[in-house]
Amino acid sequence: HSSLLALDPSQPTSTQNPSTGDSGNYLIGVGRADCTGPIAEIPLMGFANADQVGGGLLTRLYSRAFIVAEPDNSKRVVFVSADIGMVSQKLRLEVLNELKSKYGELYRQDNVILSGTHTHSGPAGYFQYTLFWITSRGLIKPSLQAVVKGIVKSIDIAHENMKAGRIFINRGTVENSQINRSPYSYLQNPASERNRYSSNTDKEMVLLKMVAANGQELGLISWFAVHPVSMNNTNHLVNSDNVGYASYLFEQEKNKGMLPGEGSFVAAFASSNLGDVSPNTRGPFCINTGDSCDNPQSTCPVGGAKMCMAMGPGTDMFDSTRIIGQNIYLKAKEIYTSASQEITGPLSSAHQWVNMSDVSVTLNATHVVKTCKPALGHSFAAGTIDGVGAFNFTQGAVEGDPFWDSIRDQLLGKPSNETQACHDPKPILLRTGEMTWPYPWHPDIVDVQLATIGSLAIVAVPGELTTMSGRRLREAVRSEFESHGTSGMNVVIAGLCNVYTHYITTYEEYQVQRYEAASTIYGPHTLSAYMQLYRGLAKAIATNTVQDLPSGPEPPLFNITSLTLVPAVIADRTPSNKAFGDVLQEVGQQYRVGEVAEVTFVSANPRNSAENATEHNFLTVERYINSSGSWSVVHNDASWETRFYWTKGLLGLSNARVEWHIPSTTEPGTYRIRYFGHYKKIPLFQPAVYYAFEGTSSVFEIISL
Repeated sequence: HSSLLALDPSQPTSTQNPSTGDSGNYLIGVGRADCTGPIAEIPLMGFANADQVGGGLLTRLYSRAFIVAEPDNSKRVVFVSADIGMVSQKLRLEVLNELKSKYGELYRQDNVILSGTHTHSGPAGYFQYTLFWITSRGLIKPSLQAVVKGIVKSIDIAHENMKAGRIFINRGTVENSQINRSPYSYLQNPASERNRYSSNTDKEMVLLKMVAANGQELGLISWFAVHPVSMNNTNHLVNSDNVGYASYLFEQEKNKGMLPGEGSFVAAFASSNLGDVSPNTRGPFCINTGDSCDNPQSTCPVGGAKMCMAMGPGTDMFDSTRIIGQNIYLKAKEIYTSASQEITGPLSSAHQWVNMSDVSVTLNATHVVKTCKPALGHSFAAGTIDGVGAFNFTQGAVEGDPFWDSIRDQLLGKPSNETQACHDPKPILLRTGEMTWPYPWHPDIVDVQLATIGSLAIVAVPGELTTMSGRRLREAVRSEFESHGTSGMNVVIAGLCNVYTHYITTYEEYQVQRYEAASTIYGPHTLSAYMQLYRGLAKAIATNTVQDLPSGPEPPLFNITSLTLVPAVIADRTPSNKAFGDVLQEVGQQYRVGEVAEVTFVSANPRNSAENATEHNFLTVERYINSSGSWSVVHNDASWETRFYWTKGLLGLSNARVEWHIPSTTEPGTYRIRYFGHYKKIPLFQPAVYYAFEGTSSVFEIISL
């Protein structure tokens, strides 16, 4: 097996220009599909902030799919990166059921990897475990359906467009785009280990470039470790954050003349070991005094932990998103252009379900340790410098708080002595593994998965590994391959895959119980367990014994169709003497580039559109073409330059405000802004009816500076 992975002399060598078309080593398909879902009244997934509900749209969310098959079509690997907070177990199981009904045994548990980018500005509500219902307000069917449909559609498109092609790999260092948000935890790792690395974050981007045999550029996957939290927990506009903006820039460049979301080139900026990595590069400051709060507890002298927030490099969160996204894009562009090392060799994939609450880990000849039933520590409630928690919880709590513990005991019950001892030194706040009403609060059964494309190994991890955890896991997988004769594997961590299990810190980081450690739900030996499990998968692939791997205990799929506190959409109304789409506040007559054109319309609930039109576009900016006497669309609601704000009034009244932040590239001329929606009527004793409508601003001029 290992000899196949070595460079075959008959294959083109790495110095060959990637664009010269010789027949491909693989069949490759790429696809992109909208997975935005409802953009209003639905909580956003990520910061667990009850006030953070959707109220409009900055950029659309997409699922990006990549299928690689061996030339004889015998084996396939699918990698999907979706602009969502994380992949949930329910989401994965529903996607796999759909794929099975369409494609039989072609796309399966073992060869389909689903990864979330970890944007914190996408709709929540697609989880089956109870803990996630609290901040998501339950299981929200339109949210779940939009993501299932989008992922499946992106795979369908990739499946229908398979062509012979080649894959190249490259690496580069991304500067000025991340900081470690728990440096005190990182310093607990052995000095001898830290000394091997130049930084307390992984600055390396790994990129795959995919080119068809005829020279057509197909797409790319980039893996880079950074939290997509440039948009903070005060944001209410659905968007894909910094990594989504990098995708947007790359796709706009390659799909020339196309609107966002259109065009065949697909660029995925996927998540990696981002657990302790923030894009807010100015670091943590007390928002009330301006002092640094870069201390082990992330607290401020006045106001405590609630005042300690990290700031991005920009003037506001939109600007910070743009700056970090552009940094990532520019490095990707550079290493994409120069990529010349070709990936060749067979495909393989391995998957197991594991009961993570009960794994025995052999540390060495004399020590066997165990993982624990899931539980969250006190510092989980503190949040992070990217999004602080409520009340007075602080990071780094290694003792419980009598006040909160007594409330917890009354409401939710006390953790068992066994679970508390297993998680030591974590003071348990929520004993989620012992809470089963109305359904289990956390998963026990977790996916571990590994796929190889020639010399590339993709480790699909069900959570957020910290920087050092990721380094240890990559090294474990690489050395396992090596010990079975397969050397020089390129190992990448794909984060937020398959099922969400919060964080995975190192044993040493766990001891000081900052947020990431308090959220390492299977206890201090979680990372060691994963290292053992992924080594097992690597060994099976390297020794060609994948068929002998036990598949493990199957996870439950709870039969919950919808269970939510999100209010139903009532019938929409207009103010008297107004119709849907009428202008309430008009645009100005003329603008210069750099200014903001805005217009407010009589609107209806945007949830109507998510539920009644797939890939609904809420707005266009249009330019008048004199020669043809017609209007041409220059931006849509997925454009970075446009913002759609929805404001709910009383008893079915609402307004929509469209902003166009006029970019410097805008040509002078005559423009207008249009808005598209659906209003809902509820006739007596009959099902609701939805009607499409539109509104158009007055025309306005863009004049040159």
